[in-house]
Amino acid sequence: MSVVNFNINRVSSYTEAIKSKEELIFHVGFRRYLAKPLFSDNSRSAKHKLEKYFHSTSRGAVASVIAPITYPPAPLVVFKQLENGLKFAASGSVLDVNPDRLIIKRIILTGKALKISRNRVVMHQMFNNPEDVKWFKPVQLWTKYGRVGHIKDPVGTHGKCKCYFDNPVGSQDTICMSLYKRVFPKWVTMNDVPRTEEALKSYKQNPSDPVDEEKMEEMS
Repeated sequence: MSVVNFNINRVSSYTEAIKSKEELIFHVGFRRYLAKPLFSDNSRSAKHKLEKYFHSTSRGAVASVIAPITYPPAPLVVFKQLENGLKFAASGSVLDVNPDRLIIKRIILTGKALKISRNRVVMHQMFNNPEDVKWFKPVQLWTKYGRVGHIKDPVGTHGKCKCYFDNPVGSQDTICMSLYKRVFPKWVTMNDVPRTEEALKSYKQNPSDPVDEEKMEEMS
């Protein structure tokens, strides 16, 4: 088992949004298993931005899952389990087997200017205590109107802080801080996908019960 990365493209007939970590059925070569892929951009950089949804049908994306090792260029077909059966959602091929691929998620903290004196601002509503202010002090600040700045010192005991910016900040502006963390594909315990929808539903309702292979053969 390892982290397998796939080049994946949506089919035009599937119109619904596909979310990261959504349960999908992967057919890779002769293998078939459930997976909860993470979608990221297909770039040449060392770090790849996590995509919350896989919308585009033309740009494509990279889907990363924890799965049995499969070497490229094994073909991939992706289905979504619906109430009325399986629906063809995407297709692609194996890109590589690389657990060191960096998938980065970005979150944004926001605050407001309490007092403004040209390019000096007292900010609030971003932190709750001075310890947090000191911890995030090295991180750069930016605003929605294009200003860039840094935290100078905490003010008081409720998370307020002094900030300096390269240009004056307006009262209507919002102060932001970008934070990044690495995310990993989710482990899926159900490896084998039953051959029929009835067996799949019964298996998902009682995942601890063994699958009756003879019964599945009769139903198929």
